[in-house]
Amino acid sequence: MSNQKLTIVARILAKPEKREFVKEELLKLIDVTRAEKGCVNYDLHQDNENENLFLFYENWENRELWQIHMGNKYLAQYLKATEGAVDEFILHEMTHIA
Repeated sequence: MSNQKLTIVARILAKPEKREFVKEELLKLIDVTRAEKGCVNYDLHQDNENENLFLFYENWENRELWQIHMGNKYLAQYLKATEGAVDEFILHEMTHIA
């Protein structure tokens, strides 16, 4: 396993009429993810100017443990539940350099 920490920035743009539903589904992910092995932090944000825009800022001990997280059934359940409710999903895998 790699010892290099991994930062994830995930940008979720909900359809305006589905904003509250998407927010509720995103909130369901927090406690279960924070309890996972390798999760350093898993923080959800909502944009102050565009309330349809959500951002997860996550840090993981390494990429391998994050990949295990990505395969969990509750993420698949979230994706199924929010299908058609999200206009855009962008994921950035990043390395802390300073």
